[in-house]
Amino acid sequence: MLEVIPVPAFRDNYIWLLQAKGHAVVVDPGDDAPVVAQLQARDLVLDAILITHHHDDHTGGVKALLEAYPAAVYAPAGETYTFPHHAVHEGDSVDLTGIGVRLQVMETPGHTLDHVVYYGANSLFCGDTLFGCGCGRLFEGSCSQLYHSLQRLARLPAETRVYCAHEYTQHNIRFARTLDPGNAALAQREVETDRCRARGNASLPSSIGLERATNPFLRCETAAIQKATQKSDPEFAFCAIRTLRNSF
Repeated sequence: MLEVIPVPAFRDNYIWLLQAKGHAVVVDPGDDAPVVAQLQARDLVLDAILITHHHDDHTGGVKALLEAYPAAVYAPAGETYTFPHHAVHEGDSVDLTGIGVRLQVMETPGHTLDHVVYYGANSLFCGDTLFGCGCGRLFEGSCSQLYHSLQRLARLPAETRVYCAHEYTQHNIRFARTLDPGNAALAQREVETDRCRARGNASLPSSIGLERATNPFLRCETAAIQKATQKSDPEFAFCAIRTLRNSF
């Protein structure tokens, strides 16, 4: 049975480790050391590395991992890397036979121009496009690109588990509450997330259904968000709250 394990790195990154039948795949290994520790502790063979985008906190551990394990690397086409990899495009499938999973590649420009996410097995590995109750900052893409990327993800099945690359959920919820104070689901999420983090546990995975109900960046068509931003167009409301979040 597939198990997905959060491997903390740096201050707030998660490297996701997928394991089954003695094999493993990791997503966005910004650091090799915590990955190697998990692989050794669990006696796992590393089959593949999935990259969502080129930022160093998502790729910095790849070279060292390749020195220790003959893993295949999958990374977005259009980006330059200093390690061997298979370039992936929209609609490609990545067959991870060792763990018995096939993931679909979806291009989600915004945070970076060539950002991709991996979807399959009722799971979404979304890098820095979608966060718990938030979304990524704009480094290369446009606000419109990120809005439409998130709209695509919002249309995935509600039960889809969401594996984001950073532990930003608590602060994102605090921001969301300023925009949507009457949202009972959001208030409940705040209580549950605070309790979870107080115990030292990850707030993730989330789900697409929970994000639809509580994440302001997926709720720009609602009266609450449009009132908070004074924007009746959902895309304009999205851009307004993305700007507000930058300084929160």
